[in-house]
Amino acid sequence: MTNVVIVGGGPAGLSAALFVRKNGLDAVVFDTDETWMHKAHLFNYLGIGSVGGSEFMATARQQVDDFGVDRRQGEEVTTISENGDGFTVTTVEDEIQADYVVLATGANRDLAEDLGCEFDDDGTVAVDITMETSVEDAYATGAMPRAEEWQAAISVGDGAAAALNILSKEKGEHYHDFDVPADAEAVFGGMSDE
Repeated sequence: MTNVVIVGGGPAGLSAALFVRKNGLDAVVFDTDETWMHKAHLFNYLGIGSVGGSEFMATARQQVDDFGVDRRQGEEVTTISENGDGFTVTTVEDEIQADYVVLATGANRDLAEDLGCEFDDDGTVAVDITMETSVEDAYATGAMPRAEEWQAAISVGDGAAAALNILSKEKGEHYHDFDVPADAEAVFGGMSDE
């Protein structure tokens, strides 16, 4: 049993994983490494002057690994189903029970359809402002709820929105992930300046 299973290891999925894990929830990410980021070069991402998409992904993966996310590279999710207490996530190799599911599979909406999520008229997954779908505790991020607005910055924000909603549900009040310099010192010590 884990708190959150994230399907997809691009910017949305890794963002969700980072936020939930650094705030005390267990997170498992299934990543087939089919992200569009390998074709990208970021000049339009706030705070980054210029970085190749694959390099960005390596840094993002290292960041979630450093926080202790269980990242399963190359393991594909075949089905997700509701089980009464959450979700059963099945891969060729394993089956995991989770309280929450974050779908971050780009324009591939098959798992959302199989789970029974509602879709909008344009074929995108219907979500609310927190990225929650019509299936309670299941979230769709990035390109899943958008017909064409596909940007790394949007995807990262979607993953964060899903994670913060999950954290708010778990804590029973609105939760904000806001760090101050002392937090960086406590977590990273002398590495915080790197």
